[in-house]
Amino acid sequence: MKRTLKFALALGLAAAAGLASAQEIRIAHVYGKTGALEAYAKQSQTGLMMGLEYATHGTMKVLGRKIVVIEKDTQIKPDIGKSQLAAAYGDDKADIAVGPVSSGVALAMLPVAEEYKKILLVEPAVADSITGANWNRYIFRTSRNSTQDGLAAAAALKGDMSIATLAQDYAFGRDGIKALKDALAQVGSKAKIVHEEYAPQNTTDFTASAERIFAALKDKPGRKLLVIYWAGANPATKIAALDPGRFGIELATGGNILPVMKGWKDLAGMEGAIYYYYGFPKNKMNDWLVKEHEKRYGMPPDFFTCGGMAAAVAIVDAIKKAGGTDTEKLIAAMEGMSFDTPKGQMTFRKEDHQAMQDMFEFRIKKASEQKNEWDLLDLVRVIPASELPVPITNKR
Repeated sequence: MKRTLKFALALGLAAAAGLASAQEIRIAHVYGKTGALEAYAKQSQTGLMMGLEYATHGTMKVLGRKIVVIEKDTQIKPDIGKSQLAAAYGDDKADIAVGPVSSGVALAMLPVAEEYKKILLVEPAVADSITGANWNRYIFRTSRNSTQDGLAAAAALKGDMSIATLAQDYAFGRDGIKALKDALAQVGSKAKIVHEEYAPQNTTDFTASAERIFAALKDKPGRKLLVIYWAGANPATKIAALDPGRFGIELATGGNILPVMKGWKDLAGMEGAIYYYYGFPKNKMNDWLVKEHEKRYGMPPDFFTCGGMAAAVAIVDAIKKAGGTDTEKLIAAMEGMSFDTPKGQMTFRKEDHQAMQDMFEFRIKKASEQKNEWDLLDLVRVIPASELPVPITNKR
């Protein structure tokens, strides 16, 4: 009798646990908590949690269901990212997943979403092929892609000039430079890329790369520019220390996280394009994010914090619109869906699920003009999404 009672009690507890799980909304955050891009990952996680808080008015519930966030560490390794996403969908019964940080890891994870028929919302990986050649219908992306970076950079690179590029030798870097070349051609720019330099991701000594770049540019007539497209600790200051100015070579780079840009004081006046800088957008959501982040962390929100928040708001809006977490209903709800983010409104394009979004052209402030340690950039202009005609390159 006691054995039967214990068995019945165990079944009852298991059933209750299953019911509780079914009533939860389970979001897996599969990202590089450890590894070379750990700083990006932490910001993404902070933004995701603050975004869920904001979008649910502090309740952490949607449609009366509690949100549970499950964290998985990819360690910035494609095979681990792939297995962690499979575990999130299979073992943890995640309704939707967010991540990862690395483009290489993201490309390994895409087939897993298709296999489990669950949505993977890519944030912040940017390689074009994620929503291009390697895309499937379960992939959405709030992060900008390499072509959006390239088009924004092309908009900031005005006039006739010779350009050399420096990028990391993997999907992020090569996609980014291809996107820049395509963008310059697309906008009819007079700027011409005359040399491409790729270096390993873990490079710390850029002397050899710089010598090849300087040799390629130094005898070119007119304006000469080195464009750096780099994830992680940007080498702009190291290149500047090698004195490209003696050859009349200027530097340009995309925006980066605040601790990196803080070291760019010697690059005052340099212009570029950036996905987000806390002082640029003027909207209610960004006002809340900046105020709360400064209160909690003692500094403004950063590049990837905005991205994490954008992903969170997109998820909450989609679940509300779909009336639940059924994957097919979510896909139908998200295709063409517009939603607010700290950087402004985004829209998931129906054809490839890439979030179309504004970018920002910036100029680095002089040290004497900076009001505090994070007052780093001046806004040159908002580059509207309408000026960023990203081609559709998937196989849908």
